[in-house]
Order: sequence, then C-alpha cells, then structure tokens
Amino acid sequence: MLADLSPLIAATTHWLTRSYPACGGALSEALGEAQARQAVTVAARLRYPTPTDAALVGMAGPGGSAALDLITGAAPGDRTGTHDDAWRTWVDEVVASWAACLLGDLALARRAVAALGPGDGTPAAFRRLLSPDSRDRAAAALLRHPDLLDPVAALHRPALQDRLDPGRALIA
Repeated sequence: MLADLSPLIAATTHWLTRSYPACGGALSEALGEAQARQAVTVAARLRYPTPTDAALVGMAGPGGSAALDLITGAAPGDRTGTHDDAWRTWVDEVVASWAACLLGDLALARRAVAALGPGDGTPAAFRRLLSPDSRDRAAAALLRHPDLLDPVAALHRPALQDRLDPGRALIA
C-alpha cells in the first residue's frame, strides 16, 4: 500500500519542508525532511488505511496545495507556474494537517503510530518523529513549532482525534 501513496507522501513532505524550512545546512535539511516524511507517512496511512482507499486517492488525486499555500502565506506569485510546480497537485491537505498535528504534539504522534497496528510500522521505524534528539529538534525548529503549525494543524485536528479515538464525541 505504501507504494500507492508514494507520490502523495513525497509531495506533502516536500510542501511541509518548503513551508517550514530547516535551519543550518544540508544535514539539518535532511533531518527535517526525515521528520516530516515520518509524520506524513503516519498521517497518510491513517487517512488511507486500506489498499482501496489508496487506489481511490491515486485515481482522484489528493487535491493540491492551493488552500494550504494561502494559509501559510505563500502568494500565487511565489510559484513559478511551470512544470516545476506539478508536485503541488499531489499534496493532500488532510494529510498535511494531520502531519502538522503529529509534529507539534509528541503524545498525539505516539498514539497515531500505535493506531497503525502491527505490520504498519514500529516506534523504531518512526524514531525521528517520536523521539527527536537535540539535532532533530534544532533542525526542525520551525517544522515542530506548535504556534507556527497551528493554522495548518487546526484544519483537520478534530478528524484526526476522531480517527484515533472513535466515539469520543459520542461520550462527551
């Protein structure tokens, strides 16, 4: 199933790392990208849990980054309008929002990885997301800053919370 979601994961990771860039050079960029990719992977697997879900988003497309760009302040003129921007059509707004939630809240990230179930990943596979060390945190200072992430995270946080705790709204 992961192969079916690869374009979506790659584009959404790229959007996050462009919107919340790493500080400190090539190593920091790589560490930031690893954290973003792990968060996006978890979010995509939660959002599209079955092969059918992955196939449907592959056929219909995830929607693109236009709304996210407006939220983060990217003006239409910031894009080149060339084929270099084709990746933006594969950005998934819900997955980006859920990934922002996971990057900004370690407890929520742990719950999300646990919800993947056996065979979908272990905490060790998502170490940079779940247990960032000081280099990871420095590299992803913007990418993990809750206040900066909140406009994107708030978009679909209730849906993520419902996915992780179905029926929560019925109890309240």
